[in-house]
This record gives sequence, structure tokens and C-alpha cells, in this order.
Amino acid sequence: MKQNIVEKILVSHLKEGEFIKGKEIGIRIDQTLTQDATGTMAYLQFEAMGLKEIKTDLSVSYVDHNTVQIGFENADDHKYLQSVAAKYGVVYSRPGNGICHQVHLERFGKPGTTLLGSDSHTPTGGGIGQVAIGAGGLDVAVAMGGGLFYTAAPKVYLVKLSGELQPWVTAKDVVLKMLEILSTKGNVGVMLEYGGPGVKKLSVPQRATIANMGAEMGVTCSVFPSDNVTKKFLKAQGREADWSELKSDRGAKYDRVIEIDLSALEPMAACPHSPGIIKKISELEGKKVDQVCIGSCTNSSFKDMMTTAAILKGRTVNPEVSLGIAPGSRQVLQMLARKGALTAMLDSGARLLESACGFCIGNHFSPKSGSVSLRTNNRNFEGRSGTADAQVYLVSPEVAAVAALTGKFTDPRKAGINYPAVKEPGTFLVDDSFVIKPADAAKTEVFRGPNIGEPPSNARMPEQLNGVAMLVVGDKITTDHIMPAGARLKYRSNVPKYAQFVFENVDATFSKRCLESKAAGAHNVIIAGESYGQGSSREHAAMCPMYLGVKAVVAKSFERIHAANLLNFGIAPLTFKNQADYATIQVGDKLTCGDWRAAAAEGKPVILKNARTGASIECVCDLSARQRAILTAGGLLNHTTGK
Repeated sequence: MKQNIVEKILVSHLKEGEFIKGKEIGIRIDQTLTQDATGTMAYLQFEAMGLKEIKTDLSVSYVDHNTVQIGFENADDHKYLQSVAAKYGVVYSRPGNGICHQVHLERFGKPGTTLLGSDSHTPTGGGIGQVAIGAGGLDVAVAMGGGLFYTAAPKVYLVKLSGELQPWVTAKDVVLKMLEILSTKGNVGVMLEYGGPGVKKLSVPQRATIANMGAEMGVTCSVFPSDNVTKKFLKAQGREADWSELKSDRGAKYDRVIEIDLSALEPMAACPHSPGIIKKISELEGKKVDQVCIGSCTNSSFKDMMTTAAILKGRTVNPEVSLGIAPGSRQVLQMLARKGALTAMLDSGARLLESACGFCIGNHFSPKSGSVSLRTNNRNFEGRSGTADAQVYLVSPEVAAVAALTGKFTDPRKAGINYPAVKEPGTFLVDDSFVIKPADAAKTEVFRGPNIGEPPSNARMPEQLNGVAMLVVGDKITTDHIMPAGARLKYRSNVPKYAQFVFENVDATFSKRCLESKAAGAHNVIIAGESYGQGSSREHAAMCPMYLGVKAVVAKSFERIHAANLLNFGIAPLTFKNQADYATIQVGDKLTCGDWRAAAAEGKPVILKNARTGASIECVCDLSARQRAILTAGGLLNHTTGK
């Protein structure tokens, strides 16, 4: 049988099920990664399952999200992460070593392997030929313990690239074009494979940028071949031994073929407030810009940063613009310093930010009220920057740097600046002193500060649903809407505290009302439109609602990771059989189901009775037998431990 790259990797890792599109399969996971915003709870769950050591080839714990906030909570959590990593055999990447996806690409990613990460941008690893998938922390904890990861055997789309990127056109523009084609919804169960002659013209960091923002399309992952370009990159990182060739068979089949001529692309931007609202820079030209942020896991490679420095060198940032630059890893930062590029950046008026997620997740460097912020990261959801009314646009480093100089949207091809010809280095600076490998587990005591709690427990699924519609929301609700990031992330280890902020920017009364309803014996229900749960993989967007007594989310459709997280915490992800029923439900409606658990356990339709209208609302609970067992047990932790 002729196989494409996705099929080659998945079939070679298949341990349960048959590789039939749409059917659930269980695959072996070679590597895992966690970051501190999601990883703390993942390791608490790992401990709660009674596991003694990791069973993967490699697991890495990164600290890159919460590095600058005031208070003891983050520092305590970092110490917990370092000690628990040493105890169970996990590699620990210290704060300051860089953003997990970039560091993993540089130092650990391996072609042909599987990578599962508790961050939605884990698919960055596809740039080096990994099937790299984002998931909730509980799924990652199970994988670290040797358990399988379950997903649907995917549809595979081939993105056939031809031509070559022209000056001032970048990998960011390639993925923005893909978002224009596929949008941000409707791609659940799809994996992308990039091929065609144009692939050979893209470096590994460029490929990683494209794979990174596949998350914004809702695809499970994006994969590039492992070829001589990959080999050259790994050799430059001192890891040539990790290289292996990976390509599709001639005649391999695909469910869809998308063709893009790289030569025909031009600079683009994603406009507020979605990565899927795409315009050409030429259409935005002249619009005033207040802030520019260059960095994030999408665009902070050595080449991105050196190109930025070359554009800024000898020039001055517009006095009306605040420019912040965050190199993606300590490796990049050290190399910039040795090349004199930091001097060019600082002399221009740029502010140097830590090699961390920072501005991308709204942890710092928030723009002023009502301002226009150009950013090179991957998400521009409303309020994510930390400023509720900011207008955030997603662009390439080249577009961002030119705008910082001119103070407005400027087509860089018309800026009168020669395009910097920056090449990938033949040798990267390798200094792994900020990477701590596990030592003697027997001598390690796990540190637990006062902010560290236990993973919240859930009861077995009730026999009957005594539901109340606590919230009705529209389409494209993101995990940022559900569980705010930014300054709130420091409570990630303290679920009772963090749960106070669920939906706080949508309905500030939600948490309090849920707790009152739960205390009265009711089961809380959320009603939603299309594509519920876009964005981050943060499982707290399911865990905290579970703590508040949410038993079901009824939506027109779900995004993959969030639907899995809801299931993992015993919340039923239901879809309307008739989407018109969505409009018939109001906040406060009593929604009941007499055979709630039996219907879920047997895979039957769930019929909700609305006491106000008298209507019967048929819902679909499309789950595998394994997933039904998890749901009725009250979640994956209960199912795994047998509680």
C-alpha cells in the first residue's frame, strides 16, 4: 500500500484499532512536552495516578509561560516542576531557556517520531518531520506513563507548494494564506502534509512557522518531509544522528490537494479578532500603528531575529511606536549577542523582552487602550493581549519591523529598504546548561508550595440530568473566553481559586451562579454555537467548569482538543441534532434527561426536555466505547485509577 508521510508515522506507532478514517486509534507516543501553565497540573495528575517513572523515550518540562508575574505562586510552581521532573525522569528546561516549541525543535525534535504536548502549538514539531499533537495535560500525563494517545484516524490533505518566496514574503504569509483557504473552523480530524517542489526552498524554521499555525485552522497537526534541509539543520544543531529520511511514497493518496504558488504570495496580515480574517498589507497600508511585538513560538528563530536586526540597523523606531522583541530561545539570544544584532536592535529604540511566551499570552507588554498592535505571534483573540479593546494584527517579522520604523502599516516591498539576505548558520551555538537532566530519583523530594493543590475530583456521571442552562454563548468561543490567561495563570495549580475567573470576561457572575446552583443540587449546562473551544489546549477550560458543577456543554460543533478535555473531566460534549434548537434555549432554562447516564453509556441519542418550552431537544453524543466509559466514570482520572 502506498503511504503518505502521516500514514507512515501513525501506522508505525499504531497499537490499538484499525487505520480507517474517522475511527478511533491508539498510538504510542515517543516524546512529550509540557509547559508551566499546563504542566503543573499534568504532573499532579501523573502523581495522582500512582505512576513511578516515565515510559516515553523523552519527556521535557519547560518553563516559558509564567516567568514575570508578582507573587510567590510562579516561583513555587517552578520549583515543584523542577523537583517532580527529577523524581520521575523528566528533562527540565529552566526559565530563560526559551519557548518550549522552539527549544524542542532545536534540541530534541526527531523526524518520524510522535510528540504529544500540553500546548496547542505543539504541532510546531511538524517542521522537523514529527507527528506533533497538542492535547490536554491529563492526556499527556497518561502518555508519560506509557499509555496510548487516542485520536481519530485522520483525513490527510496535501498542501502542494511550488515556486519560491519572493523578497519580503515569508513563511508567515504562507500559513496566513492557508488560513484564508481553510479558515479557523471545520477542520477537525484533518492532518496536513506539505509537499511539492516548493518545500525544498523552505528552511526548518520556516517550516516550523507554518506547522505552528496549523493549530489556528483546527487541524490536528501539520507535517513536513525530512530531507536534506532537515539534515542540514540537525547537523548545525550537533544532532545529525537524529536525522532520518521521511517522504511519501510515489502514488500516495490524499483526501484533498491544495496548491499554493509561493512566488505569487505577498505580505499579509490576520486582522482583529481572529487569525482567519486575512487581508493583504497593501489593503491596510497607511493605518497608524501604536505597538509592535516581535517574537513568540511562531516567529522568533535566529533568521527571524537577524532579519529584524538588519532592518532596524542604523534606523530609529518611530517615536509613536513601542517596539518589543523577544528571541525565542536562549540559543538565539546568545547568537544575537555574539553577532552584534542586539546592539542594532537596542540602538534603534527596541525594548528587549525575555525569551518566553510573554506578550503572546497577555502576561506583559500589553498595548494601550484602543491601540493597534502588530504582533508576530499566532493568536489575536479579543482581549488576549491583556487590553480588552486593543486591535491586534498578526504579521511577519519583516512587516512588523518596517511598521515599527514608519509608524504605520507599510508594504515592505515599497519601504525603500533592501531586503536582508540572512542565511541559516552552518553551526548553531549549543549551550544546554539551562537543561537539567534527571538525577537520582531516590534522593529527590518533591517541593510543594502553598499554591499547589490536588487535582480536583469528579463524581461518577449521575443517572439523571437535573440541568440548568447557566450560559448561552455564540460561535467561536475560545479557551481564552472560558479561562482567561495573562495574570490569572498564576492560579493554575489552585483550581478553586482559578475557577472564580471562568468566563469572567463574558459573564462575571458565571462562577458564583454555578456554585450556588451546584449547592442546590442542580447540574450546570453551557449552550454554545459553532466551533466551541478554539485556541489553547489549556485543560483548565474544562477542569474549572467541572469544579463549578458543569455536566454538559451543548454546542453546534466543538474543536478537537477542547472536546477531548471536556470528556477527560467528565463533562458531556453534546451537539444539537437540529441546530435550530440552539436558538430556543435561554439562560435559566431547566434541561432534564431521565436516562442521562444510560444514554451516554450505550451511545444512544440524548434527549433534553426544556421545562419552559416543553420541547424535546435531541442531542448527539458521538463517542467511542472507550470514551463512553470515561464519561460515565466521571473523567479520565477516575477511569484510569478505577475510582
